[in-house]
Amino acid sequence: MSDYILETTGLTKEFKGFAAVSDVNLNIRRGDIHALIGPNGAGKTTVFNLLTKFLPPTRGCILFQGQDITHEAPAATARRGLVRSFQISATFPHLTVLENVRIGLQRKLGTEFHFWKPERTLDVLNSRAMELLADVDLTQFAGTITSEMPYGRKRALEIATTLALDPAMMLLDEPTQGMGQEDIARVVDLIRKVSANRTIVMVEHNLSVVANLCDRITVLQRGSVLAEGTYDEVSKNPQVLEAYVGSNDMNDAHH
Repeated sequence: MSDYILETTGLTKEFKGFAAVSDVNLNIRRGDIHALIGPNGAGKTTVFNLLTKFLPPTRGCILFQGQDITHEAPAATARRGLVRSFQISATFPHLTVLENVRIGLQRKLGTEFHFWKPERTLDVLNSRAMELLADVDLTQFAGTITSEMPYGRKRALEIATTLALDPAMMLLDEPTQGMGQEDIARVVDLIRKVSANRTIVMVEHNLSVVANLCDRITVLQRGSVLAEGTYDEVSKNPQVLEAYVGSNDMNDAHH
């Protein structure tokens, strides 16, 4: 088995002649927390959309667990265990936190356990859902209507509903965006905790989060890979520092 759970070769996406992503080679190591960073317009979100099959690539190929998934349907890729954390809008705002996690579990079980009796299923799902809520520190919110939760806790719920699918690899799109310090610290702890036995790839603007959390970092600029390595390596790279001048000073993230 390869050390890499996900590999892309020459991954390219063009929109009307403009290359949003150009010849990107990613090697994501099994079990790592791997960040994609870069200035706005660097192509980070497009890469995510390509990996999760929301967009077909113009050229290039994507291997997940050694299998070519380049032209696979999004649902088929998700079933393999490559899952993007649902955007907040994808949780059901008028249902409770527990019900939202249970729906995630039902999606996971839907294909496997359809011969179970419904009431038995629900009991099993409830206990598993409560375990997941405990994992993301939401036990006390189980009965809360989702729309009434604080913003940072909604992000934790989003991670819990993704964990319900038991992904081998989880893609997190800006998990700390719009959060205050306290929420950021909680979500960073949460990501560290749920990274056990799985690989996480995250797009993240907050460089102190990246510095604290990530094993490896790929820096994108104008759709291409500018640098890859540990935070210490990329933060000392003169090209990376230049790319970040005027947006986020990489040095600030250290303090």
